[in-house]
Amino acid sequence: MQTNRRIIHIDMDCFYAAVEMREHPELAGQAIAVGGASGRGVLTTCNYPAREYGVRSAMPVFKAKQLCPQLVILPVRFELYREASRNIRQIFKHYTELVEPLSLDEAYLDVSHHKRRGAELAEEIRAAIYAETGLTASAGIGPNKLIAKIASDWNKPNGQCVVSPSRVAAFMQDLPVRRIWGVGPKSAARLIEMGVETCGQLQAHEKAELASEFGSFGLELHQLCRGIDERPVEANRIRKSLSNEHTFAKNIETLEDCEAALRRQHHELLEDLRSSAADRQIAKILVKLKFSDFRRTTAEIACRQAELDTYLKLLREAWGRSGEPVRLLGIGVRFAETQSGPEQLELAL
Repeated sequence: MQTNRRIIHIDMDCFYAAVEMREHPELAGQAIAVGGASGRGVLTTCNYPAREYGVRSAMPVFKAKQLCPQLVILPVRFELYREASRNIRQIFKHYTELVEPLSLDEAYLDVSHHKRRGAELAEEIRAAIYAETGLTASAGIGPNKLIAKIASDWNKPNGQCVVSPSRVAAFMQDLPVRRIWGVGPKSAARLIEMGVETCGQLQAHEKAELASEFGSFGLELHQLCRGIDERPVEANRIRKSLSNEHTFAKNIETLEDCEAALRRQHHELLEDLRSSAADRQIAKILVKLKFSDFRRTTAEIACRQAELDTYLKLLREAWGRSGEPVRLLGIGVRFAETQSGPEQLELAL
């Protein structure tokens, strides 16, 4: 494992809701959520007071209201969040050109070239974000993306965690396998049947055994449970596609609820297309589902318009391929290769 990298993962704290809290100081201390206001809508995110009632992102509004009747639901304002995100990314650029945004509210930073300690840099970056935007961020610092991303969730909100190369083995030993990206309820249940609940226990299983049980994902698990991740931080990749996807805290059981989630994501996709890819010609549109048993399927069609009705048809096609609940929903577009566009992060479906 390469250990000379220093990677910082910055993750903004309940970003959309935090921006709205900043804009609405009169709501201080109240439970706030952002998303569809109608009973058939779903929440995009919520603040920490709302989470204390069990409210979560992607939750239907009617259920959130049942859990927290006093919940204040505010409409989504993507341009406001993008403006805050642009300001935050400008701060990142003061420290490194190797910035890989994952979404509006999180990014990897490779600060390996700095002589200063990663923890010191992360503290300074978080302080600068607060001074510039009034928003708090959490950070993870480690020798690779995997470790940094897990660590950024360790001391949320408004905290940070450092995992040095010498601590990786100990850090992974007792880490629940559920903390590894890609391990959901179904695969976690299968691992429990194998007597595996921690990464240390998973390390006792041979690569061939994991491949037999989980396919190609088993090979990834063999590396990830040891804290091995050689992916570089990649900045300024030419965008070939644009997408958004959401992994649900609780699997979606019905097509109707999946359609409601798709409508929310479609609105966000259109906003992204208008703001960052208005000059690109669409060649295909697609819908991706990951089911609770971890199988994936993609439905796509050659199309020049990202219309909601077409996405809904693709969703129904993909949904019909499995009887399992849905863990992840992604929608996106692929651009025509003959068109050139601005250098942006490619959000791969």
